[in-house]
Amino acid sequence: MLNLNNLLLNTDSYKASHWLQYPPNTDATFFYVESRGGRYDRTVFFGLQSILKDYLSRPITHADIDEARDVYAAHGEPFNEAGWRYIVDAHGGFVPIRIRAVPEGTVVPTHQALVTIESTDPKAFWVPSFLETMLLRLWYPVTVATISWQAKQMIRRFLERTSDDPEGQLPFKLHDFGARGVSSAESAAIGGCAHLVNFMGTDTVAALLGAKAWYGEPMAGFSIPAAEHSTITSWGRTNEVEAYRNMLKQFAKPGSIVAVVSDSYDIYTAIREHWGKTLRDEVIASGGTLVVRPDSGDPVEVVNQCLVLLDEAFGHTVNSKGYKVLNHVRVIQGDGINPESLLAILERVASAGYAIDNVAFGMGGALLQQCNRDTQKFALKCSAARVDGRWIDVYKDPITDKGKQSKRGRMTLLKHREYGTFQTVPVPPEAASLAEVVKPAGFDDAMVTVWENGRLVADWTFSEVRARANAARL
Repeated sequence: MLNLNNLLLNTDSYKASHWLQYPPNTDATFFYVESRGGRYDRTVFFGLQSILKDYLSRPITHADIDEARDVYAAHGEPFNEAGWRYIVDAHGGFVPIRIRAVPEGTVVPTHQALVTIESTDPKAFWVPSFLETMLLRLWYPVTVATISWQAKQMIRRFLERTSDDPEGQLPFKLHDFGARGVSSAESAAIGGCAHLVNFMGTDTVAALLGAKAWYGEPMAGFSIPAAEHSTITSWGRTNEVEAYRNMLKQFAKPGSIVAVVSDSYDIYTAIREHWGKTLRDEVIASGGTLVVRPDSGDPVEVVNQCLVLLDEAFGHTVNSKGYKVLNHVRVIQGDGINPESLLAILERVASAGYAIDNVAFGMGGALLQQCNRDTQKFALKCSAARVDGRWIDVYKDPITDKGKQSKRGRMTLLKHREYGTFQTVPVPPEAASLAEVVKPAGFDDAMVTVWENGRLVADWTFSEVRARANAARL
């Protein structure tokens, strides 16, 4: 079986040679993580805790070193065997580094330091660089949490415009349908958990396990009984209405919600004839809410037409804001949902006079898979090194791409206590620690130490993370 638990092999090949490449008498290094821009102008910081618990909490052993030595020798790379054995002997196998970061769930503008990593043992100054590959995978949960948070702000705006209960409706308006479309079970857990920072609806079971293991959340998300095409079409086309009736019989109870995909053959006939006539009285008598799911066609047009047909069959009330709310039925659109189509559907529904109460959304690939490190231009860079006892700035400034210019020196992130603005500030080269930063008036340190020499210093709960993300607004 493939074993990916050895931290010494959780890196890029060329990292194995970097301990030999620093200037003589280097005894400390300092790195940082930032989003250098990208699709959105701010990010939701999330997921570092999962990395720390999964990869740094397990001490390195001499057996790990033996395995890594043999792999790198065969692979053609040098390996700092003596350095790693020192870490096992002197530090019990825990890497001597300090990681500071903004609290998880914090929404931070791009181009600001989100994380800093610094060595704490002069004999292991090279460790932060070795861990870059593993630590920079932070880009994935941050990016998914950001996509989800941005969608939440979009939906919130339309709910506030059209709904009598925007905050009550919002947590279940965007459902995670992405488990089957991601690259691995681990991606489903990490990305699905990142979505649950903002919403409470998911069909990604791995996300529930991640939230429990990494953030101590007993149950982070919820779902409902729902049909898929195979369970409907197995009844045959001539018995389509019986397939729908079975869904009502099995799941439609007073106060319940049941979702039924209804486009296996003809979504409009299904609504007009089956739901709107044959089964109408049974839907109403059940006391439950029927959620009709179209799954093909132009999402904007199909959702609008489904609302109109359901309105004709079941009627509506008008809320205090003048928008129509359907009786007994709703629509969920999960096919073709991405940030652009989501906005288009919301605009079309509201312009037709329907409250956003009537619709919910499922997002799959566009939520968990259609993103990469460049979506928010994430980078982890060295910004300072101590050579001959003196801190020097380390940076890159390529003339061919100023967007890749990196920050210089040791740094921390500050936040204004009244206005909520952020500012990355340098630490004087002569300062012994980050505590010696002179803070401008009104600013406090926005970072805390989360990891130090094998110990998790800050252990955020999922409710704390959610509260921070939900408190932020566009």
